[in-house]
Amino acid sequence: MVDKKRALAVALPLLAALILASACAPGPTTTEGKKVELGAIWGMTGPAAVSLQIQTMAIQDYFRYFNEQGVIPGVSIVLSWADDMLQTPLLYSHYEKFVERGVPLIFMEEVTGLVGLKDRFEKDKVVIFMPGSGYQEANYPPGWRYATSPTIAEQAASVFRYFKENWQSQEAPRLAIIGIESPWGYEPRYAMEYARSLGFEVLPPESVPFVTLDATGQLLRLKESGADLVYIQGLPMASGPVLRDAERLGLMGQIQFAGHQSSMGERVIQMTGVASEGYLIPRPFPWFDETEIPGIKLMLETQMKYHGKLTREGECFFGWVSASVVCEAIKRAIEKVGYDNLDGPAIKEALDSIKSFDAYGLATVSYHADDHRGVTQVAIYQVKKGKIVRICESEETPVLGAVKQVQS
Repeated sequence: MVDKKRALAVALPLLAALILASACAPGPTTTEGKKVELGAIWGMTGPAAVSLQIQTMAIQDYFRYFNEQGVIPGVSIVLSWADDMLQTPLLYSHYEKFVERGVPLIFMEEVTGLVGLKDRFEKDKVVIFMPGSGYQEANYPPGWRYATSPTIAEQAASVFRYFKENWQSQEAPRLAIIGIESPWGYEPRYAMEYARSLGFEVLPPESVPFVTLDATGQLLRLKESGADLVYIQGLPMASGPVLRDAERLGLMGQIQFAGHQSSMGERVIQMTGVASEGYLIPRPFPWFDETEIPGIKLMLETQMKYHGKLTREGECFFGWVSASVVCEAIKRAIEKVGYDNLDGPAIKEALDSIKSFDAYGLATVSYHADDHRGVTQVAIYQVKKGKIVRICESEETPVLGAVKQVQS
């Protein structure tokens, strides 16, 4: 028995490493010869890995598909990712290594790098691309940072607007945030003044760990304060337990729950069952059941081709849309300056030229001098009978940053 336990202790870490490697290692390409190496720095292990591994897989899937199509003859685009485990010193170290190698574009998610290194990006001539929802301080002013969706706070504000438009009582609705204990979890605070302008009474925020074991205390305080709308800024390991505890406490009929798009997907629905019913989500991208959209069909086909199974989570859209925009920019840059002259400034100039780019029907992306969000609209989705369905059409999000001009 002791030997078996020792063998298991050795085998489990090795198995985990193999799973991580198979999920995240660069896929083969069909072109040979010249390569464009791009970087990614984020938590491939640790509390955010459940989302970031899926996002990385989607980026690699699109790069592989793009290369197989031979869009840039003789040139393939490859991704090298570095795991910072959500530790700032590791993030900075990985950034320095990519800069030393001359990598012209780096995918990055964490505010410690996006804001802490912002003065370095222009100096180093490195484009930073944010696949997920942006931060207020990273999006405004944008500089060398680009995204494909409105900021976290702007998406939350769209839910607040929708809720208030459908509010029936004469009393002011009461709003509260439950966020994970990180800068990402605190981002909806930038939408609180907007919520007050709509007529909300804003309650003190609650926080939970990345991996939430019990949210009873937080939910009981929200019940006592009479919260009508609770917005969850958390990944599935937080939103799932919060919703299960809310159901256990009998709050599902009393409080409307909503949350960031990463807080709700098939994992959470499977985890929580009926506790997910009615949940509101702001989405800049469609959902998998909208199969009439070409990009949905293509994304699912490539998943089956490359992995033999489907992953129906929102992070797939972050990776797929961002990768398609980046590949388009690199194609344009090479067409203009040639492969040998491809660098950060050439890619930045190409990104700045992107207007109304159709990412396979998943999004329409445009960049302007003072607005690098790329996508500025969201639709509101809701969980109904275990399915994520669109309940209103896309609308412009409230602009909570310093966009200096109204875009047409």
